Amino acid sequence: MHPASRALRRAAAAVTVALLATAVGCAPQPEEPAAGPSSAGNTCEKGKLATRASGKVTIATDEPAYEPWFKDDDPASGKGFESAVAYAVARQLGYGKDKVVWQTVPFNKAFAPGEKTFDFDINQVSISDERKKAVDFSSGYYDVRQAVVALKGSKAAKAKSIADLKDVKLGAQVGTTSLDYIDDVVRPTRAAAVFGKNDQAKSALKNGQVDAIVVDLPTAFYITGAEITDATIVGQFENQGGTPERFGLVLDKGSALTSCVSRAVDALREDGTLATIEQQWLSDAVDAPVLK
Repeated sequence: MHPASRALRRAAAAVTVALLATAVGCAPQPEEPAAGPSSAGNTCEKGKLATRASGKVTIATDEPAYEPWFKDDDPASGKGFESAVAYAVARQLGYGKDKVVWQTVPFNKAFAPGEKTFDFDINQVSISDERKKAVDFSSGYYDVRQAVVALKGSKAAKAKSIADLKDVKLGAQVGTTSLDYIDDVVRPTRAAAVFGKNDQAKSALKNGQVDAIVVDLPTAFYITGAEITDATIVGQFENQGGTPERFGLVLDKGSALTSCVSRAVDALREDGTLATIEQQWLSDAVDAPVLK
């Protein structure tokens, strides 16, 4: 064969191979097999969650643990609204009372950035977009309003509206939505007094360091009914923006347990368990004047 003819044939063959390669590259390729059921699909299997301690669920709350959320400062008793809710969630996840481990975590630290030492925290932590930047939340387990508590006979106790509170010295616990309501809703002429714990806020009220304090409504009923009997609930605030303020269980950011815990809370709401627990422990927190 003439050398030139051989060269032409080799060139033509090379072009054919190149075209075939291009055609194969552009043609639809077989998809990778869809991932079948994996361990991720079974992460909510009861009693077999990827918890901090194998076979147990670690629940955190602050110390002291206040009523009516907990009874006698004992989260492990199962008494008090949040203690009862915590055990109900644990049972829904497949962990009996003997498989629950309690841990003390300060309120502010529960939703601060950083890895958590608990599976979930229950401590009257309101769900918010700002807090969601650092932690995960479950579905809400309680809809709550904020309320103002003042000593009977005081100027603050006579307030009938938000405007009447503007010249009142108000106080609240640091990091709470109670404090947010003072700053964002009341906008008083004097800066709010900020306390590390509610106990300090209550002491300041009794000692006259503040005219009134803002707490969630069930806590307000307990304070006035059992702790500071010469105090009264001035009124409650309406929810802002039409969205109810809700307490949620706090989990580590990106926790594999978040969806499982949310499902547990949702199931407890749907079957009436949350309503029953609320009626048992928060039955007094049903009404108070609305401050507008």
